[in-house]
Amino acid sequence: MSIEVQAAKQVIHDKLESQLKTAESKLDTLKARAEVAKASLEIKALADLAANKLEIHQKLQELKKSGDEHWEHAKKDLESRIADFEKSLKSIESKVKTH
Repeated sequence: MSIEVQAAKQVIHDKLESQLKTAESKLDTLKARAEVAKASLEIKALADLAANKLEIHQKLQELKKSGDEHWEHAKKDLESRIADFEKSLKSIESKVKTH
């Protein structure tokens, strides 16, 4: 693998990792808000998201280790999972704000 390809992959990995960290911060904030509001449905949804977060972290590590032939598929899967994670966060965030 060329240095350029390796560097490009690292940039994408770092971007996805940064995106995930931002979403995780929102998750922590929303969880605290939901607990204060005693919003049990939101707390359950956030617990489910916490489990998803672990899966996403695992996929992020798999992306780093994947070979060239599987890297693009792993990247697309991870991007999709993070997008779904962020969408779920936004949905819960809107519900928590209304309490």
